[in-house]
Amino acid sequence: MICAASGPWYTQEVFSWNGLGKTEATIKNFSPHYRRQHAVAFCRHVQEELEQHRHSQSRFLKTRPPGEAGTVLYEAELLHFAEDLKKWKDRYVVIKNDYTVDCFETKEAYQKGASPKYHILPAGGKVLTSEEDYNLLSDKHFPDPLGSSEEAAAAFVPLPKEFPVYLWQPFSRHSYYCFPEPGAQRRFSAVLGDCVRHSNHDFLKQTTYEVEAFLEAIQFFRQEKGHYGTWEMTTGNEKEILSNLVMEELLPNLQTMILPKMKGKRNDRKRAWFGIVEETYGLVQQQVEEGLNTLKKECREFAKTLEGTIRSDMDQILNSKNFLAGKIKASVSEPAQKCCTENIQPFLTSILEELMGPISSGFMEVRSLFDKEVNEIIQDFQKTNDMTRLKENVDQLMTLPFNSVKMEPCYLKVNLLQEFLQDLKTRFKVYHIDFVIQRTQNFMQELMENAVYTFEQLFSPSRQADSAKVATTIEKVKLRVLKQYDYDSSTIRKKIFQEALVQITLPTMQKTLASTFKPELQRYEQYIFADYTSVIQVENVYEEILYQTLLEEALKVIEEAAVLRKHNLFEDSLKVPCESVSSLTELRTPVGSAQGTPTKVPTAARAEGSDTESHGDKILVVTGKIAWEKDADEGKSPDKEADTSVSAAGDQASRREAVAVTDIGDKQDSFLAGHHEQGVVEGKSTLENESECVVSTEGELKTQQKAVEEKVASETDTAVINFGASPQIEFKVTEGAAEEEVTSESQTGVLTDTEILGSAEKKSKVENEIMEKLSESENEMRCVVGVPSSCRFPTNP
Repeated sequence: MICAASGPWYTQEVFSWNGLGKTEATIKNFSPHYRRQHAVAFCRHVQEELEQHRHSQSRFLKTRPPGEAGTVLYEAELLHFAEDLKKWKDRYVVIKNDYTVDCFETKEAYQKGASPKYHILPAGGKVLTSEEDYNLLSDKHFPDPLGSSEEAAAAFVPLPKEFPVYLWQPFSRHSYYCFPEPGAQRRFSAVLGDCVRHSNHDFLKQTTYEVEAFLEAIQFFRQEKGHYGTWEMTTGNEKEILSNLVMEELLPNLQTMILPKMKGKRNDRKRAWFGIVEETYGLVQQQVEEGLNTLKKECREFAKTLEGTIRSDMDQILNSKNFLAGKIKASVSEPAQKCCTENIQPFLTSILEELMGPISSGFMEVRSLFDKEVNEIIQDFQKTNDMTRLKENVDQLMTLPFNSVKMEPCYLKVNLLQEFLQDLKTRFKVYHIDFVIQRTQNFMQELMENAVYTFEQLFSPSRQADSAKVATTIEKVKLRVLKQYDYDSSTIRKKIFQEALVQITLPTMQKTLASTFKPELQRYEQYIFADYTSVIQVENVYEEILYQTLLEEALKVIEEAAVLRKHNLFEDSLKVPCESVSSLTELRTPVGSAQGTPTKVPTAARAEGSDTESHGDKILVVTGKIAWEKDADEGKSPDKEADTSVSAAGDQASRREAVAVTDIGDKQDSFLAGHHEQGVVEGKSTLENESECVVSTEGELKTQQKAVEEKVASETDTAVINFGASPQIEFKVTEGAAEEEVTSESQTGVLTDTEILGSAEKKSKVENEIMEKLSESENEMRCVVGVPSSCRFPTNP
């Protein structure tokens, strides 16, 4: 029999009997999967390098640079339970932005640079603030064969204070902390929750080909054993994930061998069991690290031998892969689509509805928090008029994303997805959704980081010369940041919804088709050219086909939700450069662009008329948007044009008119057969005085019209016939100005449906007035020059 107190020393012997062989076997079986995926991922990496792929989605908010390593997020003296001493000790706990927890003997020891007494990696952990919750969770992982309840009332760890915090981990030593009051408890538990989230997922979000290869190898390794879908133990780094894989297989054997032989009181046996698991996990990690390092070194050397072939034969490799995909798709596509139609597609909309509520609520809470914090800065400055204090408040705002207590209410909104899990268990066999929840919460924190960083870039207290305008400036900057936040929030949430829908439903399709197609995949290898068998894998192509089938369906329901503007989602129709401006002086945004109005697409000016419109002139219209995009292509800042004075705008308008009039004469041969091409004259808007950027006024219209009349008078009758193009140009200029006026008025906040409707009505009214004036001018001129009725200028109905 094994004494409960003899656990840890016994672990070495137990591990040598069973654990050593199990670890070696797991690494041996995992290695072929990793070798295949490493070569495939390396080939994909080279392809992206050659084709210069850009996977990053457009964002309006500026991305905050990574923080300086070693930044302290939390430090305090608190009570920590020393497992080795079996007593509570005062420790100085420090948490830095690597999201690990260090416990020092004293504050002085930390300041002198001493090593921490305990260094805790919280990956896979759960933070609990109730003794009852901790006991329930820990009991689940202590399958007591005796089923004893003799000491049910006895506390596993006696508490010296009223407010505890527990850090439970599946295979590592649990940590216990205690606080005298709830505020300190809440602050520490919130920071600890951040540590768990980042420790779980920071490795997974890396985009290196080796990380991708490792995760795909884990997926195929588990599929080989009949496990599909995400795995809740995919947390931490490579060593931890692979060690979790070993422990998943080793733990049942340990339970069978050790638990029945343990004697003593229940809490003692429980404590001894956790000690054995921890010691075993440590030994597994040592062996896994050695095996993984050897495997990675071998794969890197092999990749070097492939690189020359991959770079020289990339076209042939892609053609070979596409040919293989065609062969597999011919067999798989119909059954996959049938499975999707019957078992998945009918439920996608309802799943998305359930996801959108809590996730969108969380992002809206982040938005409200930012709005509230900036409003408090404004109010404080209006009371004090103190620029020094204002700078301190802005600096404090920059730490908001890392203020775990303030951010916690935002994260809690997303936790409601746990209730959603109950409905997924039956139909899709999804038993955990923590991955979606924690990934969403990390995105929320990232978006808040970008929001406060963008605010700081746009507004700098040190550059404010007139303190009387500071509060107004802060308000304008805040509104601009909130608009950019709304667009980025929509983009990120759609990405989350897309990944979640596929993650939830893909295992169903994989399981349904596995028995039919998995055994047949090997025969498709004959379609791969011999030189490329290492970089093209049949199982990868097969999985890509299934993934793409589901992805298309997921994108459909997401886009439908965006069209209906559910939860303030925007449509994927904004294809404009979206790099944020870097200072308040650059807050000029092209009218109709997504930066200014992310809720609608820039509207092109249209002149609708009769069938004779198809015989109109081919007009050359120089637009602000074209110039803006051209500058962007040439590497110029699109905001430089914003510094041009209003007086120069008149000259630009004259040049545009000259180009248009010249084009009328040059293009008269194409008047009867050419296609009617149109453009949009877009201006620049600024938060400081948007109305100043309106160039095409009624006076300018008359000046342009007079110039064209003189031009017409000196031309031949053929040129006179072509005069219909000029009022069209004038209309486009004026309509662009009208649209700018309407758009700029709606830029003071987030656009609502009512505002959009009001803007459309105002724009329509302005257009009608312009058209009436143009018609009157046209009729007067036609009386003078005798323009045939067949060439009349088409008007809007």
